[in-house]
Amino acid sequence: MKPWMLLVGVGMALGCMAGHLYTAPDSCKGRCEEPYSKEDECHCDTECESHYNCCEDYYEHCRPGGEWGEEAARRHAGEGFSSSRDAVTDEELLQVSEQLYGADHNKARPQDITINPQYRAAPDETDDQEDRSPRPLYAYVNEKLFSKPTYASFIRLLDNYQRATGREEEVTAEELMEQDTFLREVMKTELMKKLFAFLHKKNRYGSEQEFLADLKEMWFGLYSRGNGEKDSSGFEHVFSGEIKKGQVSGFHNWIRFYLLEKQGLVNYYSHNYDGPWDTYPDVLGLQFSWDGFYKEVGSAFIGCSPEFEFGVYTLCFIARPGRACHLSLGGHSISIQTYTWTKSTYGPGKKYIATAYVISP
Repeated sequence: MKPWMLLVGVGMALGCMAGHLYTAPDSCKGRCEEPYSKEDECHCDTECESHYNCCEDYYEHCRPGGEWGEEAARRHAGEGFSSSRDAVTDEELLQVSEQLYGADHNKARPQDITINPQYRAAPDETDDQEDRSPRPLYAYVNEKLFSKPTYASFIRLLDNYQRATGREEEVTAEELMEQDTFLREVMKTELMKKLFAFLHKKNRYGSEQEFLADLKEMWFGLYSRGNGEKDSSGFEHVFSGEIKKGQVSGFHNWIRFYLLEKQGLVNYYSHNYDGPWDTYPDVLGLQFSWDGFYKEVGSAFIGCSPEFEFGVYTLCFIARPGRACHLSLGGHSISIQTYTWTKSTYGPGKKYIATAYVISP
């Protein structure tokens, strides 16, 4: 367990002050035409479109009614693949995502989880930091799920990180072994084998060993979000969560949320979106605080296995980096947004994951 988890009281005090000083680091709200800064995780200047590093809500706040141009979309479609014939079509994405959805054998059953979404926030209420839901989000979770190998190995990774950006991560030999164990366990699943088979057919990877090695780098490789320190990774940002500029950054995982809510470290405020699924995985857009640090608009799959979330985010990062990745899950449409970390690489054409999350309408 990292030392920061003992500093709950300090975190709450800082969070209350910081909430009035900063806008969300992954939003363009109040940041349009803000000068480029290499320390920002996404951007709102006029050049961000050509560099594919705009924040997710750039068009909403800075160019209402705008959308990605056709030429930009064409350039993006084949990014990460050796030739145009290896690019993934929109139809193939719909097909393979349904296959992954059907292969999620470790997902929660309807009786395994009971959530209590309570208050649904209007668009103009998500940033007011008002707790409108007096009860926890998770009324019940069958924790026998967590004994499954992919869940258990995933949970062991969650306390390996120091959440504040700008402070270098110290990775121990034990933590490296935990990364390897998680990757080994997810690669045993039918879901990840289907994902590899699809990417192998598209000439992206020649072997499972190559795929596994790339997964470790793109997800667990360290880079700097602040002060030049190797303080972040795709896995930490997406699944464990970070604090940057006084706001919660990333943190898109239901298991992490449940475990911290159970400890009293996360306070659920409201939701702004509830997906159409009547089984798991479902999708929720939500507002919450983590030790007093606020998340204005978060999103998460609910009830999926770790390998499902890991797999669909990987698929979209490879097939549609930097733009919306449209999938089909159980006959319902859903979109994933990913961004590459553009300031450093781990090999020719190899980029780290900056973020990945479900787009909640």
